[in-house]
Formats: sequence, C-alpha cells, structure tokens
Amino acid sequence: MAQQNTRTGIWLMVLTTLLFALQDGVSKHLASEYNSMMVVMIRYWFFAAFVIAMAARHAGGLKAAAQSGMPRLQITRGALLALEIIVAILAFVLLGLVETHAVFACYPLIIAALSGPVLGEKVGWRRWVAIGIGFIGMLIILNPSSGVFSIYALVPLLSAVMFAIYGLLTRYVARTDSASTSFFYTGIAGLVVSTLIGIWFWEPMTGRDWAWMIALCMNGAAGHFTLIKCYEVAEASAVQPFAYLQLPFAAMLGMIVFGEALRTNVAIGAAIIVGAGLFTLWRAQRAKD
Repeated sequence: MAQQNTRTGIWLMVLTTLLFALQDGVSKHLASEYNSMMVVMIRYWFFAAFVIAMAARHAGGLKAAAQSGMPRLQITRGALLALEIIVAILAFVLLGLVETHAVFACYPLIIAALSGPVLGEKVGWRRWVAIGIGFIGMLIILNPSSGVFSIYALVPLLSAVMFAIYGLLTRYVARTDSASTSFFYTGIAGLVVSTLIGIWFWEPMTGRDWAWMIALCMNGAAGHFTLIKCYEVAEASAVQPFAYLQLPFAAMLGMIVFGEALRTNVAIGAAIIVGAGLFTLWRAQRAKD
C-alpha cells in the first residue's frame, strides 16, 4: 500500500490532466486526416497491451483481473467508453478542443443528477440547485437563442452523457469488483468494440502520422499510469477538483496550436459549469464525512 501524500497526488493529477489534454490534441490532428474510428482502434490496441501488462504484474495475474461479479456490466461499461471516445474525437474535429471541453465539463453534474436513480444515493436540494446552475452554464455555451446554434454542439454533449453513464457504471461495479478488474475490462472490452468498428475504416497512414500515432499511444499509457499512481498516494476526493484543469490545458492547446477562438459566452458558461461541478464535489464529500 503506497503511503498517502496529498501534495504528490495533486501534482500527479495536474500532470495527468496535461497528458490527457495533449492526447486530445494529437487525436484531433490524426482524426482530421484519418477516420476517427481507426484512430480509436489503434489507440485501444496499445491501451489493451498496457492493461494486460499491468494486470500480469498483480497477484493472481490475468485470471484474477478477469474475475468479476458483474461481467456483463463490466463489458457494457468498457464498450461504452470506447464508443464515447469515438464521439469525443468527432467533437474535436467538428467543434475544436475549446468548445468540446467546455461542454464536456458538465459530466460531473450529469453524474450527480443520475446518482439517485442509478445508485440510490441521496441528492439534496443544494446539489440540485448546483445542477440547475450548471445547466444554465450549458445554455450560455450552446447559445441556442442566437440563431446560429449548430447541431454539432450536441456531439460533445452526447459524449458527456455517455461518459457520465460510464462513470456511474464504474461506481456501481466497484461494489463487487476491484479497481484492477474494472481497469482490465475497460481495456479488453474497448479493444474488441473498437476493433470490430475500426477495422472497416482502415486506411494507410504516412510515416510521419505513424510517429504521431505512437506518440499518442505512449501519451495515453503515461496518462493512465500517472492517474493510477495519483489514486494510490491520495484520496480521490482530495485530487478530483484538479481534474478540471484539463479544460484550461485543452483550451490553451486549441488556441495556440490550432488557432481556435475562445468566445465570451463559452468562457462564462464553462466557468459556471466548473463552479457548479466543484460545489457538487464538495457537497458529496460533506455527505460522506
């Protein structure tokens, strides 16, 4: 058992969010040149190898990692995450990193709203108010009354809903399965689903883009490794608020590298959503204490 060190855990979470933001940037580049389903498939080939290697290092090896009290639900959540990644990368191409991450930031609020009916958790009126405020922030970002509302804006919202459901299912299976088992099914189920879809969209890549693909895969493995280490040395409640740093990191990358613009309504709406999300995290922690 790793010694608890909250400061180290916070820095590891900051590094994780930076790595995931860079991963999103490379994914956007590759998906603008090649089919996003093929990109996700190759990512999962590498990710599944990483998951298998990690499982083999633990006591009991692959057999222990594959033992689950809810195998069908584990497969479902793993498949859902693979599909969500495809939708998210499509959103990067359609809307860019800035607006995609601004909308995607609402997923903790969706988790909070659905935690009652799905997990049987009590959601008090304060958290419902925060969820409502977050919804207002979403409307500010989407700006549907402007007359220029794009249907593409619903793509990152769909991604956020899918990821929220994935998160709820992850918490549900945690009642019977270990984190290593959930991690194993995430990689293997995602590998199968992404390959069944992506193999039909195979197209040759240039040598330079293969280099980007290898960098993407290594970056993803590094991000998952630092995230695992983060939760080993610090409590999730202490480091989870810092996960929101992925939004400004991705926004800076989008503006500096891809020349994206940060519209005023997007900045205001994202700030409201992040504030509401941090409040729900705080109230959830208070409820546990």
